Amino acid sequence: MILAQQQYLEEFDWFVDRWWTAWLGGDVLFLLGKVVLIFAFLLVSVMLMVWFERKVVSDMQHRIGPNVAGPWGILQTLADGIKLFFKEDITPDGADKRIFKLAPYLSLIPAFLMFSVVPIGGDFRNGDGATNFFWGDIPFRLQLVDPPMGILLFLAMSGLGIYGVMLAGWASGSKYPLLGSVRASAQMVSYEAALGLSLATIFLVSGSLRTSEIVAAQTGGALFVGGWNIWGLGFVPFVIFLIAGTAELNRPPFDLVEAEQELVGGFHTEYSSLRFSLFFLAEFMNVVTMAGIIVTLFFGGPDGPVLTETLGWAWGMLWFFLKVLVFLFIFVWFRATLPRLRYDQLMDLGWKVLIPIALGWFIVIAAREVADVEGWPVIPATLIAFVLVFGLGAPLLMGAVKNARRQRLESEIVEYG
Repeated sequence: MILAQQQYLEEFDWFVDRWWTAWLGGDVLFLLGKVVLIFAFLLVSVMLMVWFERKVVSDMQHRIGPNVAGPWGILQTLADGIKLFFKEDITPDGADKRIFKLAPYLSLIPAFLMFSVVPIGGDFRNGDGATNFFWGDIPFRLQLVDPPMGILLFLAMSGLGIYGVMLAGWASGSKYPLLGSVRASAQMVSYEAALGLSLATIFLVSGSLRTSEIVAAQTGGALFVGGWNIWGLGFVPFVIFLIAGTAELNRPPFDLVEAEQELVGGFHTEYSSLRFSLFFLAEFMNVVTMAGIIVTLFFGGPDGPVLTETLGWAWGMLWFFLKVLVFLFIFVWFRATLPRLRYDQLMDLGWKVLIPIALGWFIVIAAREVADVEGWPVIPATLIAFVLVFGLGAPLLMGAVKNARRQRLESEIVEYG
């Protein structure tokens, strides 16, 4: 007993010493500082994104947009947030009060965690993205965390985020929010598979799930863009990821979860005040995060020319933010241009178009990688796989779909006369 107590005290002293050393050494404080900075950056970016979307859409529709609160209306989002903060918070009588109040946070927290694996800067010419700021000589990465399963964490948080929408609709005790949450679950299942298959091609060519290593594998190509995955994968996975990512965000033309014409306001119909604003904070935070993920996976992340070694660490951040800005504009462009899909069109696009193409392209890329490893002729092997998948497999699949549609129509004619 005495020996056991002595061993326990020694282990406890060791734990306290390690914990105290970590605090004094600044590891924990440094991590907490990065958490605060990343969260503050996301909050500011959401405010600017809301203003940016209003201004771009108004320009495309020949309107003025926000122009009163602050220069060019840039403080309009802040004014809206203050207004929502002081509005009355209403909870419906028939709602499940605990789940109703918890749901907005289930949407917000995964949106923040997804961005934690995105490298927003760094010098990836040395392979690990570590950089030095001008005030010290200790290298570190300009991202919150870099776990070995970074992209799987993104997929997991992307799937968890939809639970906030589903529970919000279910807990509201109203039919319109419930219909919106049911749509959200079906939409998630339909497009999560295509999203994952497009990511699988990234794993094949990069050989890693770490976002830093995926960026490092794209660095150093010809003219700074030759090594980017958008070219190495043949452009198709990027298009699939962009479409599926837009559907995951519930953004137009896939915003059937919030369809005002038939669902009043969708899953958040019964919400007001601060909880109502949390859903939109999560939505726009997801837009910024998705743009960052696309840039990281397909466009080299912070990769770009270092024009001068003075403040060389800042060039990666500059190129990253410029690339993200381009995709934020694309998401807004979709919103201002494309009409909302019908629900059957939404399902057909996910199950009958995106998933088969993503799976077929994955097989083609896998054949190319196997041929390269085994020493076979790469181009002939890739062409053979392409012909087998899209020359033979695609017509068979299309024929099966047409046959099933014809049989369904015939059965409906017989049943209803």
